[in-house]
Amino acid sequence: MNAQNSDTSPTCEYVVVGSGAGGGTVAARLAEAGCSVVLLEAGGDPRKLSGGDPLDPASNRLPDSYDVPAFHGFASENEALKWDFFVRHYSDNQQQELDSKYYKELDGKPVDGVLYPRAGTLGGCTAHNAMILICPDSSDWDYIAQLTNDANWQPGQMWKHFQKMENCRYRPLHRWLAKLGFDPTKHGWKGWLHTEKAEPMAALLDRKLRDVILECILASCDSANEIQRLKTLFQVLHDPNQWHLTSNHEVGVRLTPLTTRNHVRFGTRDRLVETRSKHPNLRIVLNALATRVLLDENNRAVGVEYLHGERLFRAYSKPSQESGELRRIYASREVILAGGAFNSPQLLMLSGIGPRDVLEKFGIPVRVDLPGVGRNLQDRYEVGVVNRMKFKAWHIYKDAGFCKNDLQYRQWQACGGGIYGSNGSVLCIFRRSPVAETAPDLFCMALLADFRGYFPGYSKALVQAPNCLTWVVLKGHTRNRAGVVTLRSPDPRDTPEVNFNYFAEGGDSDLDAVVDGIQYVRRITASLKGRDLIDKEELPGDDVTSPEDLRAFVRNNAWGHHASCTCAIGDVLTSDFRVRGTDALRVVDASVFPRIPGFFIVSAIYMIAEKAAADILAAR
Repeated sequence: MNAQNSDTSPTCEYVVVGSGAGGGTVAARLAEAGCSVVLLEAGGDPRKLSGGDPLDPASNRLPDSYDVPAFHGFASENEALKWDFFVRHYSDNQQQELDSKYYKELDGKPVDGVLYPRAGTLGGCTAHNAMILICPDSSDWDYIAQLTNDANWQPGQMWKHFQKMENCRYRPLHRWLAKLGFDPTKHGWKGWLHTEKAEPMAALLDRKLRDVILECILASCDSANEIQRLKTLFQVLHDPNQWHLTSNHEVGVRLTPLTTRNHVRFGTRDRLVETRSKHPNLRIVLNALATRVLLDENNRAVGVEYLHGERLFRAYSKPSQESGELRRIYASREVILAGGAFNSPQLLMLSGIGPRDVLEKFGIPVRVDLPGVGRNLQDRYEVGVVNRMKFKAWHIYKDAGFCKNDLQYRQWQACGGGIYGSNGSVLCIFRRSPVAETAPDLFCMALLADFRGYFPGYSKALVQAPNCLTWVVLKGHTRNRAGVVTLRSPDPRDTPEVNFNYFAEGGDSDLDAVVDGIQYVRRITASLKGRDLIDKEELPGDDVTSPEDLRAFVRNNAWGHHASCTCAIGDVLTSDFRVRGTDALRVVDASVFPRIPGFFIVSAIYMIAEKAAADILAAR
């Protein structure tokens, strides 16, 4: 297939591939600095495409699953937005098939894996994520600074990028104090990324929920000392994104900030649209599936080849049968890849940059033999402890039909209040397990839903259980580095093969930590059972009690949704994001981390993207 345009003259200074937290941030910053930028996005615009109900495409429910915070599960299963990767957790089929979420086929098509939701749309995964923004621990940045011997990665320097991007709206007193020059929290007050907390009134009016929250806070304290329990109660007022909490590796109860503006989702889609309206030097090309990086004879990136057309990537559940129109675009300065932990290594390999044996297997000419591309794949381990309450529904769900123009929807439209202004989380706890190193390694989050991981139709299950309390136990700083992303074929429309090889490295420690988390949240819910609020634990189940049985439960049921580290700094990349063995080519997304940071990776991606933009501009 010949490219449409044969002219090799540069039409811009920078080409950015991918519009998520990494690419969208970099593209906007470069455009604001006056650079000419072309952003290629394989999907369309979620605000234009996400009308309708992904559970029933013929209905008019869920008028905009992008905007409504409580509809984030629906957004991730919206036909217009979603990319469904089916990934392996294990190479061993017998072990893999013990996971009830494992599918061999779906709708008559072979899939061989566990659902891993991604987003093929403007804004990338910021268009469907749960909007939680929790900064990485300072030890995450110390690790990269020591690995690269680059002082620009030190925690104090990286925090400046956080301050530059954040526009904190949930601490009005400290916002006012900051204007007077007193800013102990070190939040960002003038950035582009708005952060808020869900309106608390709906929770306060639900007596059972109020009692449950209070009981969980008090029960989370490991000490019976009343003073310690009182201090724990006030920990909920602590802010997880205060500088001193991240630098001191503190644990405790928190409420999670969300990336919303006026209680409407806010991500890189909105950032890009607003930037383009002010800076016409930013050009956004939708439905542009990158197929390879164009390299000259000296391995300098000079442009990108892409297929233009809707739904071309086969991660769509209903991909197009058209082949797309092959096009090329050329850049005078640099190409920046930001396709994420799966697609960036895939695109590098399709361009001849990667492990020689993989490239030769598929007949791809080797431009740079770089064995680390696609290796080092990492993720969290997560499990759900699901409890069925003795009442029929939380009062907070009253009049919530999760549909257009119900009372809850109208309340959200009017003032951003009610359950629809929330992502479903009511409480979270930072905890240090017995195997933790410097930073807290367990994040335990209480959800008013039945959440057991990702499987086709999981978002429907979330709203059909209005009387559940799920504690999600998330293991941060996992030790496994054995995951792999590799090519399925040389066809860029095919998804890559993904195998996380769970627990292959550091498995005993990670298993012990997750089991500790399960036992911890069970101690919390025991007090609720004592008050006759919980009917039964449905998962893992009241009969699963021994450490051995809990370890087996974790092995068989764990999932993750923060894939990262497949183009790692210190191996594939230099400390300023350049791909080794090439010129004018960088990667800026979740794949760049040598070790998975913090708890929720989007904050770290936003921060490294701000750093990358500064590095790129400094090199002009």
